[in-house]
Amino acid sequence: MKITAAVLEEIGRSGPYAQTRPLTVGELDLSPPRYGEVLVRVAAAGLCHSDLSVINGDRPRPVPMVLGHEGAGIVEAVGEGVSDLSPGDHVVFVFVPSCGHCAPCQSGRPALCEPGAAANGRGEMLAGGTRLSRDGQPVHHMTGVASFATHAVISRRSLVRINPDVPLHIAALMGCAVLTGAGAVFNMGAVQPGGRTAVVGLGGVGLAAILGAVAAGAETIVAIDPIPAKLALAQQLGATHCFDATDANLTEKVREATQGGVDAALEFAGSARALESAFALTRRGGTTISAGLTNPNAVLNISPLTLVAEERSLRGSYLGSGVPARDIPRFLGLFERGKLPVEKLMTHRIRLDEINEGFDRLHRGEAVRQVIEFPTN
Repeated sequence: MKITAAVLEEIGRSGPYAQTRPLTVGELDLSPPRYGEVLVRVAAAGLCHSDLSVINGDRPRPVPMVLGHEGAGIVEAVGEGVSDLSPGDHVVFVFVPSCGHCAPCQSGRPALCEPGAAANGRGEMLAGGTRLSRDGQPVHHMTGVASFATHAVISRRSLVRINPDVPLHIAALMGCAVLTGAGAVFNMGAVQPGGRTAVVGLGGVGLAAILGAVAAGAETIVAIDPIPAKLALAQQLGATHCFDATDANLTEKVREATQGGVDAALEFAGSARALESAFALTRRGGTTISAGLTNPNAVLNISPLTLVAEERSLRGSYLGSGVPARDIPRFLGLFERGKLPVEKLMTHRIRLDEINEGFDRLHRGEAVRQVIEFPTN
């Protein structure tokens, strides 16, 4: 079938993207779903810094590629072997397909699926190859999702069925921003009721972590970012203290405000310097968690002595360190009860043909979550 999609043609093209147009919107061919796959009509797709990292070359991927890894839509058709989804079902996309058979999957850690990670790195489907093409030549899928398109063929193992009463532009945020940010709060066990927490980096994922920390009952929630508007939003969402990330006295100020440091510091900025800062804010015996994706050449500079002498923990979190099929319905339940107001993360609702301008806003720090909305009838 013919679809319309935004294709990344070249990695590392300089901005402003509204002028250089790294993403071209045009017609592609989409082949039918194969065994274990599903055809979905995309309703909403979020713009994330992980997409921007592919555009600017921080995380190289094969091109041409349809970007987009956060989204939600409506099932139109299912391939052989799919018996638990039907046309008309509403689904959220998950950017790591889980094979169910590798060691991480069998140990209950689907975010670390080994075949899923390998397929994502190749820009292919979990079952191999691509379903997208242009003029007979293959076009790659970002993380097996490729949600910047009117339709997508996606592995059943990358889909979570949801309540159809949930607005799809809200549901889309569950697939990355909320799953990663709030998931790191709930699933890592470091944020406790009455505890002290810091969030470094206030993009959509970091601000979702602020919401998660509020819902988890943290008493002190420190928000850190260089952009005043994001600090103001964090305060509206429940942060108790806000600090400029560029302040030369940041560590001292946070430690003073938290009586010696936080129990848990979560870093979502995607930079080694931000992670070093988060580590410095963590108290003796505390935990520092990194969920930001840095440039693969970045190097972390911390003293190993503190890990032992202060019994500190440094942990990574990918996809919220959880189980999407379990967590996404849970988070949607919190949203429906008013405990996780993720609609406040959405700053722009745009069309597909505005996507390059959207990434300019993201690059400049002028947006939190922008969602492309597609017609669904």
